Amino acid sequence: MSLELKIAALITAVGGDVKALTTKIGATTSLTTTAKANLVAAINEVQAAVATLQAGSTTINDAAGNGDVNVTWSADKIHDEIVARVQAAKNDLLGGAGAALDTLKELADALNNDASYATNVAAMLTKRLAVDAVQTFTNAEKIQARDNIGAAAGTELQQLKTDLGNVDADLVALYNTAKA
Repeated sequence: MSLELKIAALITAVGGDVKALTTKIGATTSLTTTAKANLVAAINEVQAAVATLQAGSTTINDAAGNGDVNVTWSADKIHDEIVARVQAAKNDLLGGAGAALDTLKELADALNNDASYATNVAAMLTKRLAVDAVQTFTNAEKIQARDNIGAAAGTELQQLKTDLGNVDADLVALYNTAKA
């Protein structure tokens, strides 16, 4: 093989390697760094940015208060604060409700899981005897109400009036007439 062919083979091999490296590296113009023509300069730019961030980084300080800058709490302190604030929110929401009614499930159970509980209770309250307003009841409801309180029906009262006779009669006059 001649020297010319050997050099041509070398150039072809080097060209193939350069092409493979360029493909793996990609276009340096796509870098987000300001240095785009030189990989070492781009890497140095990234390293300098990381160092700057680390120099001004946040330190962990569990004694820090709200509004303190460049500090944060540890994961344990953050967890404890979250738990405490959730409990405080729960306490505010429950307003001192006892343990029997301190979860939504317990409340749902107490209401018999009735999504229409308020409507049903309001409907039941309309069927309670009001002493301050006129109400309308069905005959069945009237009978049940009288039975509940031991009151007489209108027909029974009429029969009682018939049996009693004239309750407005002047009994003293009748007595005096009878004895005269």
